[in-house]
Amino acid sequence: MLKRLLLLGAVSGLLAGILSWTYSKVYSHYLGVDFSTIATPVKMIVACVIGGLIASLGYALLQRLLGLKTDAVFNLIFTILSFASILGPIATKLPLELQSPELFPWLVMPMHLFPVLGWLTLKPLFFPPKA
Repeated sequence: MLKRLLLLGAVSGLLAGILSWTYSKVYSHYLGVDFSTIATPVKMIVACVIGGLIASLGYALLQRLLGLKTDAVFNLIFTILSFASILGPIATKLPLELQSPELFPWLVMPMHLFPVLGWLTLKPLFFPPKA
């Protein structure tokens, strides 16, 4: 069970990282800004995979504590934490030498939601609902 949870966390994190990188390329292309020195593809993917693995461990812990109510409570907590994590980019102060530093939060804020979306999308594939 824990192995599958960790695999789910890693795969959903990798998916979220790839989506983050893709989103950053599209964002940069259409807005003509480049934050690749700050938000590198490696940082995006590693952060998402680590987030997915931490989520897996949190799910396993909640499952021991809550049993059947785990999914509802975990999904709520993961979603709230994802939205709360958006406060970090909002508070980030970038050097004014960077082109359009005010656009940076709008680049990374959606990325904070990709891990929870990846998890919610892939969980039924790793743990099919029981009929």
